Amino acid sequence: MLESIFGSLSCERALIFLAARDEGYAREIASFYATSLAPVQKQLDKLEAGGVLVSKTIGRTRLYQFNPRYPLLAELRAFLDKSLTFYDHELQDRLLLVRRRPRRRAKPL
Repeated sequence: MLESIFGSLSCERALIFLAARDEGYAREIASFYATSLAPVQKQLDKLEAGGVLVSKTIGRTRLYQFNPRYPLLAELRAFLDKSLTFYDHELQDRLLLVRRRPRRRAKPL
């Protein structure tokens, strides 16, 4: 949907994912969309070089998030949040469901 604006589908997917979840890493984004890792990493590196994203390393994982000092951050977030409402409801639900920890053993369903 936004591929023509951002130039690539991988860039669109990375930005939408980060807008919905606030942070993420390359393999998480690639596995969420069932795509290969290389284009996602390339777009994340490009966005970081442009100042849109910042990353921090936790162990061996590079975690990306929006750069709070980016001058157009408010407008970009508003645009991405608005465009997220036009996506399929199933995809919206999957994007907004953030589960970072494994389920506790013997926890009832």
